Amino acid sequence: MSSEEKSQRLRERVKLQLPVRVMCQETAQFEWVEMTRLLDVTPFGAAFRLARPTEPGRLLQLTMPMPRQLRCFDFTEEQYRVWALVRRLQPREGDDAGGSETGSTRFEIGVAFVGKHPPVSYLKDPSTRYEPTGSPMQNDIWEVQEKSAPDGGPHARPRSIDTRLQMPVEVSVEVFDEKGGVEVREQTVTENLSRRGASVWTTLQVERGRFVRLTSERYQLSVIAAVRASRAGADGILRLHLEFIDRQWPLEGVE
Repeated sequence: MSSEEKSQRLRERVKLQLPVRVMCQETAQFEWVEMTRLLDVTPFGAAFRLARPTEPGRLLQLTMPMPRQLRCFDFTEEQYRVWALVRRLQPREGDDAGGSETGSTRFEIGVAFVGKHPPVSYLKDPSTRYEPTGSPMQNDIWEVQEKSAPDGGPHARPRSIDTRLQMPVEVSVEVFDEKGGVEVREQTVTENLSRRGASVWTTLQVERGRFVRLTSERYQLSVIAAVRASRAGADGILRLHLEFIDRQWPLEGVE
């Protein structure tokens, strides 16, 4: 077998259902750990399912008994600990949620391996989102940079290109705890709503970078959202500015 053929073989997806420990640091004060199994793996990425939500651009730390021939470092260690960039998230309705109260939805996650250590900016703010700079380097590890935002700041709340309706829709906001259960639930209304996000009035202290579930009984809809900002308006009332992660909000019938 030529070196080129061997290199290509190593890059093919290998269906190994290895156990993997996934650690997500949503904010400096909040992290969770979930045990799951790989769906497939290559030297530069993997796929697996989670009961908790995350989003493309976030970093996760994976710990698993990776075969030596698929590793890029730590060849003699029993466990392979690698940081991974979330590239893809796909809801899978009806899968066994593993006891989590986040609902019957599991999320199929695709990640790219980015190395043994996270970027320095992640250590300062784990809610930082990243994007790959190009193709994997020679050692099969992806290089990443902070994800740019419309106004130039990596953490700024994206400006929606969709219609934003200034209207109150009754919703519940659920904040998840470390085990994936509902830590707190609040009934409130939206200040505005678009297909990709919403602003809701709240009394909850939820940090930027956390994930919440927004549910409307009237429209029989639940969406997972990332908190992009939490700030008080001119009236002194706190708002959560949310970006939907797993699906868009259908505005047909809302307008």
